[in-house]
Amino acid sequence: MVDDPSWLFAYGSLIWRPGFEFAEQARGFVRGWSRRFWQGSTDHRGLPGAPGRVLTLAEDQAAVCWGVAYRLDPARRDITLQQLDLREQGGYERRLVEFHCCDGERAGAWPALVYVAAPYNPDYLGPAELDEIAAQVRRAVGPSGSNLQYVLELHAVLRRLGIDDPHVAELAALLLRPSAAPPLQPEAHGAQADGQAQPRRAV
Repeated sequence: MVDDPSWLFAYGSLIWRPGFEFAEQARGFVRGWSRRFWQGSTDHRGLPGAPGRVLTLAEDQAAVCWGVAYRLDPARRDITLQQLDLREQGGYERRLVEFHCCDGERAGAWPALVYVAAPYNPDYLGPAELDEIAAQVRRAVGPSGSNLQYVLELHAVLRRLGIDDPHVAELAALLLRPSAAPPLQPEAHGAQADGQAQPRRAV
């Protein structure tokens, strides 16, 4: 397992909508990265000229980012990565990280792939005040649905997993204030959603 880069670390929409077959999953973290809404989305949660804000990982040596890792179905690994490359083509590239598993009685660390939108990609937006990010999220809508739904779905799944991420929680709190636009109901997982297929566990 240590020498097999068949694991993929998910920190954003891949947690709640993988859209691919996987052999198993595990909860855990990677060191040296922070989850941030610093990437512009013109293909999923926004449009050209009106981008949404979606997650990337920002390098931060003191940080720990919790999420979920999936072991890809060996029979479909190559095609799954091709599909993910297409899904994440809006500025993301594959990186190799060390995933630390903390899932019940299972523990250990092994290499995993992760998609990161680096600061040099053309859709990168970078840091902003949280209220500015919230205002942009409220406005943005793209082929995969509203940016608001993206944030609230993520916040909900992190809470279910017992993951405390202040950046996500504080943004969600701003969006859920009574003065804000009413949050939409969780969207139907249709063909144009972030993942083209419903998540299925490989048999």
